[in-house]
Amino acid sequence: MTTRTASRNPFGALATGPRLPLVTASVFLVTLACGIAQLVHPPLYDAVVRDAARIDAGEWYRLVTGMFFQDGWTFGLVSNLVWLAVFGTLAERVFGHARWLLIYFGCGLFGQFMSYVWLNPVGAGNSMCVVGLIGALAVVVTVASRRYGVVLPVQFRIMAFAAPVLSVADTVVHDNHGLPCLLGMALGFLLLPRPVVSEKQG
Repeated sequence: MTTRTASRNPFGALATGPRLPLVTASVFLVTLACGIAQLVHPPLYDAVVRDAARIDAGEWYRLVTGMFFQDGWTFGLVSNLVWLAVFGTLAERVFGHARWLLIYFGCGLFGQFMSYVWLNPVGAGNSMCVVGLIGALAVVVTVASRRYGVVLPVQFRIMAFAAPVLSVADTVVHDNHGLPCLLGMALGFLLLPRPVVSEKQG
């Protein structure tokens, strides 16, 4: 396999999936709409936030709605949407629509559940969904040279190899983003796209 160096567009050689990030855009718009509704009508937040006491009372839907509303309010909405736009687009180009959905919502729901039972019983936000995508992309970076013949810049490789260490440290300090990132890495490994064989090679 010929090794290629990716410098100008690091993920360009790995982005073999759909060109239009339709799933990312759809989730972005839904999350934006929920965030605006929350800001316009603040009492809505109390009805949808992940709240262990209310979940114990049977309101399990809060594990899902907690992924679309923000406990950081305006700042949380803006920052989480920026991360979603950047990493969501990258992940969709690499993994495609269906795998993106599995990683994003699988990690998000896992993060919501672990927060409910252990780490952070009250809160909301889609950041745990996004770190799942980041974890999956980290796996792609670590295997890019061996599996895809693409050598990414060293700073990307350092960050990718640091991801599991930082995720464990994050969990140790009782934050709720480390576990979804680790699950994202596991799912990313299981769902790695197949190498694309060029016409010259085939």
